[in-house]
Amino acid sequence: MPQGQPSVVPADGKTTRQRRNRPLVVVHTGEMKGKSTAAFGLALRGWNQGWDIGVFQFVKSAKWKVGEEAAFRALGRLHESTGEGGPVEWHKMGEGWSWSRKKGTEEDHAGAAREGWREIASRIAEQRHDLYVLDEFTYPLHWGWIDVDEVVAVLRDRPGHQHVVVTGRNAPRALVDAADLVVSMTKVKHPMDVGQKGQRGIEW
Repeated sequence: MPQGQPSVVPADGKTTRQRRNRPLVVVHTGEMKGKSTAAFGLALRGWNQGWDIGVFQFVKSAKWKVGEEAAFRALGRLHESTGEGGPVEWHKMGEGWSWSRKKGTEEDHAGAAREGWREIASRIAEQRHDLYVLDEFTYPLHWGWIDVDEVVAVLRDRPGHQHVVVTGRNAPRALVDAADLVVSMTKVKHPMDVGQKGQRGIEW
């Protein structure tokens, strides 16, 4: 794809504009860091286009304040006060649940994840947002908390012009197959390889 030019132009009867403007399902998966960061970069470009942005964070604890959240909340306030960019909503899907699975049983966490997905599916049906960032959403799918086939069907049949980006390791094969754009983050080198822990401004 040199200079953004497609290597193949399908004989589908569509114009370049029609192909260029179709809504996408994007998946960022793989073992390396950067999956969410890339998704938020995409959301930043969308915000600049005036898109309505909806971020739905799974797995990360509701108490964990990430830099992207603060930045996007500020951009949301900027839109409200000046009209610049687009509106932003940021939701943590499941109060307090995280990698450590604290505060509740696994079924509690699974129920919170399912409730979060029902809210997202409802918004997709309503065409509430232009871009949905489903951050770390692959985990409740991988753990069997949310039905993968249902998710694929909702994303495949979504109305209007709604982009969806899903992040997280172990993306299910059915989701990968249904997506339009899939990136797998592969580690070449990382500071943790030599014993360095995460640092402010890099990891959070």
